[in-house]
Amino acid sequence: MSQWPLWAVLTPGDPVQLERRVRSALMLEDEKEPSFEVIPGSGLYHAIVGTDPSDVGAGFQIAKELSLEVDEPVYSIDRGNDPWAVTSWRHGTLEVEEADPDALAQSLGCPLPGAEQPSGAAANKPLRKAALMEGVRAQEASRVLEEAGDPFPPGHYRFEDTPRGLRVSSETGDIGFADITLSEWLPHVTGYGVAASPSLDVFFVTVLRGGACIGHFSLPPREDSFVPAVGNIKGERSPERILAALDIPAEWFRDE
Repeated sequence: MSQWPLWAVLTPGDPVQLERRVRSALMLEDEKEPSFEVIPGSGLYHAIVGTDPSDVGAGFQIAKELSLEVDEPVYSIDRGNDPWAVTSWRHGTLEVEEADPDALAQSLGCPLPGAEQPSGAAANKPLRKAALMEGVRAQEASRVLEEAGDPFPPGHYRFEDTPRGLRVSSETGDIGFADITLSEWLPHVTGYGVAASPSLDVFFVTVLRGGACIGHFSLPPREDSFVPAVGNIKGERSPERILAALDIPAEWFRDE
């Protein structure tokens, strides 16, 4: 793989079967060149690594599904953002890990390619994240994340109640999995998790309900996402207008 992988899943299993599972999850036809690679490890674990930033959420979901089939933990790694995020899954239950991705992979016998941070666009332009959560207020969201064992310390998040819902952001540009956690714990809530580059040329919106991704908007467009693609968010199709519809300032993503 020539590009630096942006996401990875570390899991037990048969490498051939794992490739088929990931192709199915990403809805890739057999003849289509994949944006991921299964790298056999030296022991129980193998690495699934990908270079497409729009598949980062897919890696998260793939790890969750694979964890339902094995007794050992399955790890999901998001290397497309700063700081990197590492989660473990046991029988479908998530836990955020305080671990270095490369050290973890090395310890499991499946080292990741390109251990050194690249000098290209992925390093220079990390994606920033924010969310709009409809149907919840700041006080309740803070309580839910505390009860769920959210890994970030008090004060990390910036919660803002607006007429359109709760805006969730942070000074670092990283909200971790707060939007997913809130949608899991509050099934009535509809969430819009936004990840974008500073120039908004890479732009993703994940629509969440009940902890599940029910829709995915992507620029550049792609039709092989692991969740149903949607052509607009609240009737809008450009990043600037979508952010305006969600009442999320575009400046948050441009402020590196």
